[in-house]
Amino acid sequence: MKKLLYIVSIALLLGACKQEAPKDYVTLSGIIKNPNSDSLIVAQRSILKTIKVNTDGSFSDTLKVETGSYILFDGKERTSVYLKNGYDLNLSVDAKEFDETITYNGIGSEANNYLAKKALLEEGLINYEALMTSDKSSFDKQLNAAKNEFKLLLDATKGLDSAFIASEEKESEMMTKQLASMFDGKQAILAMKGKESPKFTDYENYAGGLTSLDDLKGKYVYIDMWATWCGPCKKEIPFLKEVEKAYHGKPIEFVSISIDRQNAYDTWRSMVKEKELSGIQLFAKEDKTFADAYKITGIPRFILIDPQGNVIDADAPRPSDEELKSLFNELNI
Repeated sequence: MKKLLYIVSIALLLGACKQEAPKDYVTLSGIIKNPNSDSLIVAQRSILKTIKVNTDGSFSDTLKVETGSYILFDGKERTSVYLKNGYDLNLSVDAKEFDETITYNGIGSEANNYLAKKALLEEGLINYEALMTSDKSSFDKQLNAAKNEFKLLLDATKGLDSAFIASEEKESEMMTKQLASMFDGKQAILAMKGKESPKFTDYENYAGGLTSLDDLKGKYVYIDMWATWCGPCKKEIPFLKEVEKAYHGKPIEFVSISIDRQNAYDTWRSMVKEKELSGIQLFAKEDKTFADAYKITGIPRFILIDPQGNVIDADAPRPSDEELKSLFNELNI
């Protein structure tokens, strides 16, 4: 009997020795139909890993991570993924219908299938433009309905660990607060219409001297709030040049105000010269008074002011938007 117990103990010990230790990395593999790129990029604040996609759309790689949310890029397409060392995820997607077809199998699939469903739900539930222009009662109703739908999805998803659930609940609260803040800001911007514009005073003019908003009274003023580091701002430059050329000699001034930090002053002057920026080019010298008055939290931002100094549109169409010319035509500029 003792001999039998000894043999059983040895067998159990050997079996335990054969058990693999938990992996301290993520395995990410799968198939992409109609891929947009020859590689996938996993990123958070910066690129964490570039994964090669084979000609047949297959891919496989490993990476070590800090537990949390990441972005997976396939060219212009992107999706949120939740990664944790020990996960063994297999992804399947058709890039022609990226959000609609992405699915996961394997360890960690529950959280990531939830995120895929959440993205589709958000797309169907939250119309940001409609939210920002609705009245307060309608906004609150729509936002609460969306929040409840997300909670129902989270509660219905099985196999999620407590840390992930806590993270999603926190994100939901943050999203609600962020949208409420955006709504309040939008309402404040809309309320500026027809009122006297906030003013900037003595901003350095690239052409020489100082310029204030009051110096431009008597003409319409189209203001571009931008910075040298801002990619979307720079993309608008060619369109802005075209608009300026089309309305040259008309009763309108085109003003570009750089909100760069003081240490980028030389960069600003160089860019104005190299890109041959036209119109009135001003440097705000880190004076945030004008930008704060217009609730500017992102750039580029365009502002249209009438000849009397009153706000026509505190969030005017961009130069690349055909609506801008329509607006100018309505004003008989």
